[in-house]
Amino acid sequence: MAGCNTDCVEKPIARGFEILGRFVGRHHWWFFILPMLISACLGGGFYFLADREANGIEEMFTPMNGPAKDERRVVKEYFPQNDNEFSRLRLYTEGTFASLIIVTPTANILTIPAFTKIVDIDRDVKAIEVGTFNFSNLCVKKGDVCVSNSIFDIVKTPNVTTTTIDYPYHDNIFIASEIGGVKLKTGSTEIESAKAIRLFYFLKEDNQTVTTMWLQKFIETASMMQQEEGMTISYFTSISRDEEFEKSSDSIIPLFSLTYALAITFSITSCIRLDCVRNKVWVATFGVLSAGMAVLSSFGLLLYCGMPFAMTVATAPFLILGIGVDDMFIMISCWQQTQVHGDVEDRMAATYKEAAVSITITTLTDALAFYIGLLTPFGSVQSFCMYTGTAVLFCYLYNITFFGAFLALNGRREKSNRHWLTCMKVPEPVENSEKYNICSVGGAYDHGTGKEEPMPINNFFKTYYGPFLTNNWTKGFVILLYAGYLGSSIYGCFQIKEGIDLKNLAADSSYVGSYYDNEDEFFSEYGPNVMVVVTDSEFQYWNESARNSLDSCLQNFESLPMVSQNGTISWLNQYLAFGKMTNLNLSEENTFKRNLSAFLERSDFVQDVNFTDNTIFASRVFIQTVNVSTAVDEKNMLNELRETANDCPVKLVVYHPAFIYFDQYAVIVSNTIQNIVVATLAMLVISLLLIPNPICSLWVTFAIASVIVGVAGFMAFWDVNLDSVSMINLVICIGFSVDFSAHISYAFVSSNKRTANEKAIDAVYHLGYPIIQGAVSTILGVVALSAAESYIFRTFFKIMFLVIVFGAVHGIVFIPVFLSFFGICGAKVGDEEDAGDNPQDNTYQFKQKGNDNIACENNF
Repeated sequence: MAGCNTDCVEKPIARGFEILGRFVGRHHWWFFILPMLISACLGGGFYFLADREANGIEEMFTPMNGPAKDERRVVKEYFPQNDNEFSRLRLYTEGTFASLIIVTPTANILTIPAFTKIVDIDRDVKAIEVGTFNFSNLCVKKGDVCVSNSIFDIVKTPNVTTTTIDYPYHDNIFIASEIGGVKLKTGSTEIESAKAIRLFYFLKEDNQTVTTMWLQKFIETASMMQQEEGMTISYFTSISRDEEFEKSSDSIIPLFSLTYALAITFSITSCIRLDCVRNKVWVATFGVLSAGMAVLSSFGLLLYCGMPFAMTVATAPFLILGIGVDDMFIMISCWQQTQVHGDVEDRMAATYKEAAVSITITTLTDALAFYIGLLTPFGSVQSFCMYTGTAVLFCYLYNITFFGAFLALNGRREKSNRHWLTCMKVPEPVENSEKYNICSVGGAYDHGTGKEEPMPINNFFKTYYGPFLTNNWTKGFVILLYAGYLGSSIYGCFQIKEGIDLKNLAADSSYVGSYYDNEDEFFSEYGPNVMVVVTDSEFQYWNESARNSLDSCLQNFESLPMVSQNGTISWLNQYLAFGKMTNLNLSEENTFKRNLSAFLERSDFVQDVNFTDNTIFASRVFIQTVNVSTAVDEKNMLNELRETANDCPVKLVVYHPAFIYFDQYAVIVSNTIQNIVVATLAMLVISLLLIPNPICSLWVTFAIASVIVGVAGFMAFWDVNLDSVSMINLVICIGFSVDFSAHISYAFVSSNKRTANEKAIDAVYHLGYPIIQGAVSTILGVVALSAAESYIFRTFFKIMFLVIVFGAVHGIVFIPVFLSFFGICGAKVGDEEDAGDNPQDNTYQFKQKGNDNIACENNF
């Protein structure tokens, strides 16, 4: 089987590309012009970009099949909202609202001067008008009166210092969400001082256009509010997250030009020759252009097809640029190993035979890694993976057509010995004379081999680095270094945090950040007020035994460490107390139902019971959570509440609008592991097909796992959470790590050297510099993102940096040393036969992306 791998997979592909290369060399103008026309046509898809943008945070960053969305459907079905009987407690969404947090960090806000200013701020907000609409036209109401902030009902300005305010409940009104930074009087629930007050302004949802305009006017007004001495104001609205999230993508637009400037500069620098004929400046420029065309075409095609365009996709062009530049280096380096006086068609055939196989295999691994990301339930990940995977395929397509055609055109110039800039003919240098003259003499080559002059930098890896790496003392140090790396990585994996902080979806300078910071600092003592919904229409509320079962379940909730024992709001308990007070026998079904409607209307519980056609289809009570301030707290609360509900003999559903975002904790780890395992197994299969030794294929899988553990561990040290953004990068990690490890392993296996140490030296000789070159080009493709104002883009850079650095270190340090301990990896099935037929077949013919091999060295 292993002996057939190379013959059955690689050689037929190589023969096919040899034919294609000859065809491209013969019809270069067609392959040069047609891709540009196709790219221009497909680029028209950007006309639909505004329509395809999907920047809804719930849509993109919460699981599509999250349990909370099913729970919300249940609540929405049984308890529809009523704008004229508004209750913030009973919303199944966040609602449409604006909010202010007014803070006096070093003083008591419950003073006459501070409270007077707060009243003035409230008046200014309510005076905001949009056309003929003002707050009183748009506000939600209870009866015919706009719902007010409770603090103004409790406190009047002249009496602010003398009014007794209990905390967290004042006359059965929960005020902990409106007064923060509270200090209580000793042994009492009475507030002595407070540092923050939060105001809410809820709007009706029947006219979204007008309410959105009002909220935008609110943002403008709040941003211009005078900051009083010792008092700060932060603000937020229900549209802020999505709007600021969308704006954060604007911060990277200036970075595109910087990135392409770096890529072009690096490419040109890598391809500059002192010889005015062999100089490949224009080739490098068109290589970068090819990557840009791939982005234009792939994005345009998917926009035509209606694929949602998430903001995370904005990072893809940076990545594709790095991949495209790597592929370009392969084509150039393999072209340099062809006969300089051969026909262009023959040189193209030889170039494609050697380079296209490598590009094909690495493209397959990268594209496969991206498309596996489509298995995740996060819209942002699916969108990114679809756009980037398709861009990888277009990058490959344009490399073997458009870029190959330009390489042929450039080859015709070289064959005519024309200057790279002026295209004027220049004389060839005389053998054994001065070879290089960038102005007037060019076309030098190695007269012994008939190829372009080799690059001396590769000799460093053969003469110095390889022998140093295979020294026994060095091997011992590398083993210790790897042990330290692995130990640190595993430790980091246990420190990693889950979930994305919503404030990180906005730009660093956004007003959203200060609001969230104040909310965390002053209003985190009490968490969400969670609905506990009884969904069993057969439940007998009048039956004492049934009620005991429900009470037992509620007690189980209250026994949880994150639930307040005194914060439960239950219509049933109030109804039973009412029955006891009025001598009603509520244990009798008819009496229970006959008096229920009147009680609900009088007690404001009418929205908590779905009582229709004399049947209670559903009802709900509320439990108050406490001390839910971190992502870990949110995850534990969600899991324990759901587990408690599932363990209850009564059919229960727990829900709060925030659970929509907390759901990511329930799936992020399992989905990340699923994607990594599936992708790793796929890479193992590819490795078994391409590397004619199963043991070394397992080394490739080991390297993938090692890089993933390293990236995940060091994420924690670099303040990167495990979320849908970093999940994208961990999937990418697999594709890139297999590039480095698979090719160094194949080079080791394919080497004709006798000992394991010699094979390791031979492998790093042919791949050392190209691996570094490929790593640098990819890092340059994303380095500009490190300056972005958005957490998403900085996270992308951080993880890509870790992936490339750790992948390259494994490729040129760890894997060669480990392979040198296992000489069996050098025993390639079929070596003898291949060597007997044609010794050249044993040369290393499979190349690292952006890298080189024995037959195709990367020379300047």
